[in-house]
Amino acid sequence: MFIILSAAIAPGLALLSYFYLRNQMSTEPRRTLLHSFIYGGLITFPILFIQYVLQAEGTFSSPFVSNVVFTSAMEEFFKWFVIFITILRHVEFDDPYDGILYGAAVSLGFATVENVIYLLSFGLDTAFMRALLPVSSHALFGVVMGYYFGKSKFSMNDKQTEYLLVALTGPIILHFSYNAILTLEGNFVYLMLPFMLFLWWFALRKVKLAHQHLVEHLSRINGH
Repeated sequence: MFIILSAAIAPGLALLSYFYLRNQMSTEPRRTLLHSFIYGGLITFPILFIQYVLQAEGTFSSPFVSNVVFTSAMEEFFKWFVIFITILRHVEFDDPYDGILYGAAVSLGFATVENVIYLLSFGLDTAFMRALLPVSSHALFGVVMGYYFGKSKFSMNDKQTEYLLVALTGPIILHFSYNAILTLEGNFVYLMLPFMLFLWWFALRKVKLAHQHLVEHLSRINGH
């Protein structure tokens, strides 16, 4: 049991540590990040419950609609909603890079609890692939979401609402693409590899841009 739990939890904590340590200009309170991680873990249960009920009721006649379209939209909406309600106006969300950290924390909280449930059900055989694909992809969806939350909060123009919308729709589109590739079953690896490389490139580009926004933000503060 301890080995399974360790294997399930370690990838999420490692990825969160990676994004945390990339922020060299300011240190986000670990307690607030932990709370975000826990919030992400807690939303796993209503999501799984809704999925179970809809599956039991036969709401969707098409597996593609159920497993790709609806699941992608619901999971990303719950994450977005948690950040919007509990984190966006938090006093410790005080620079653009914080969005990256909180987005990754909420997403990895969800991915970690989901991973624990999966590995307890199916064992350690899939632990490596779970870390490589679902856990890391959720982290990267969260990075993209958090980047646009940061843009919304700290932009100096009238695009705050637009950025909030992109914070939701961007990860949904990425998640939809990921789930759609998985439906290819045996052939999915031929598309998954380039997609994951693109996803890492895209997310790390957002990390770099968030650092630039942070520098500009601190320059404005110090300038005053």
